[in-house]
Amino acid sequence: MPEQQAGWRVYVHPKVRAMLLLGFSSGLPLFLVLNTFTFWLRESGIDRATVGHVTWVAMIWGFKWLWAPLLDRVRLPVLGSRLGRRRSWMLVAQIGVAVGLLGMGSHDPRTGLSLSVTFAALTAFSAASQDVVVDAWRIEALGEAWQGALAAAYQAGYRLGMIVAGAGALWLASWFGGANEYDAGAWRQVYVVMAGLMSVGMLSVWLLLDEAPWSVPCPSNGHARERLLPWLGYTMLAPLADFFRRYGAHALLVLGLVATYRIPDVVLGVMSNTFYVDMGFSKNEVAMVSKLYGVVMTLSGAAMAGLMIARFGLARVLWLGPIFSGLGALWYAWLSGRGHDVHALMLTISVDNSAGGLASTAFIAWLSGLTNRDFSAAQYALLSSVMLLLPKFLAGFFGDLVNQWGYALFFERLAVLVLPALLLLGWVQRVQRRAE
Repeated sequence: MPEQQAGWRVYVHPKVRAMLLLGFSSGLPLFLVLNTFTFWLRESGIDRATVGHVTWVAMIWGFKWLWAPLLDRVRLPVLGSRLGRRRSWMLVAQIGVAVGLLGMGSHDPRTGLSLSVTFAALTAFSAASQDVVVDAWRIEALGEAWQGALAAAYQAGYRLGMIVAGAGALWLASWFGGANEYDAGAWRQVYVVMAGLMSVGMLSVWLLLDEAPWSVPCPSNGHARERLLPWLGYTMLAPLADFFRRYGAHALLVLGLVATYRIPDVVLGVMSNTFYVDMGFSKNEVAMVSKLYGVVMTLSGAAMAGLMIARFGLARVLWLGPIFSGLGALWYAWLSGRGHDVHALMLTISVDNSAGGLASTAFIAWLSGLTNRDFSAAQYALLSSVMLLLPKFLAGFFGDLVNQWGYALFFERLAVLVLPALLLLGWVQRVQRRAE
């Protein structure tokens, strides 16, 4: 990094500023498919078990590694020539998100739940594709010295998008309709506004000054480019083969840790809005405490993780992630006995969101170190997908389990699920120490 661009000036770079906008467009659809959508469903009278099953739509993010290699290698016609490989895919994905959000808002889930879920799936698929390309562009756009500034800008934009899609959407629904009343028309207007906000991401595509270079090696045999099956074989299998070659017999152990590390944290994020509705919290209360104050606590946890990693090292801080996530689940069990208590909600959000911020920051730092830059999009997509797939699958059963156990027992048993992650973490770190 040039000396004159050290310090705060790194954030003036056009690509760093563009990454802020890309982060916003990536953070916006996540809450609109999960948290805000589940609040809408529960408020409309959809039963808990059905709401839980609907959250399986978010598992699409867990399968993005299947098509990530194609996004890594395929250049779109026309748009690809005009904007470049990464930027053209970003724009197509952002348009897909906007169309999906408009479709979600055009149907009342009480009478058209299947159509609402179909458009939610389109939104999730497009958003997951956008994440794949943005992650790859972030890694490739500038040199290693700029990665901290790019990541910081992306996280800031992502959290801002979450605030708008969470607190902003609930406030708008309350303003268009009522704080404690169900109004399908109000929710329709909310999703139209959110679809329009995807123009922020589209604008960022035009602000990127140039295209990142092709970093993925191509097959040396010229016939592989001319024949579809050999080309697909190389495109889809090379990233996986490289990962398993580098980690050998311990690759499955690493993937096991990735799959279990954030189970309580992710499950709580998926089903929390349904819980808030059942506890009698209004849209404005949830917006202010969970979505706005909660993001502040998440950022504080992330900042704490950065300081602790610098002071104690990443290996030690990784242990705190599952432990704090389990404590967050126990706080929710306590809150379930308090009922509609805003102060108790603030205490619970303080613990759970700061724990989530710490866990996600430490774990993302570890995941980033596992990837090979030659296959940045495919391998990071694989790891981040594995991280979310099992927790989101388990979250789909929360409605059935709460109906059977009640909220308190559900949260207590959720806290116990940190044990597999702790066991695997100890195993992985022992293997790493021996290798070193």
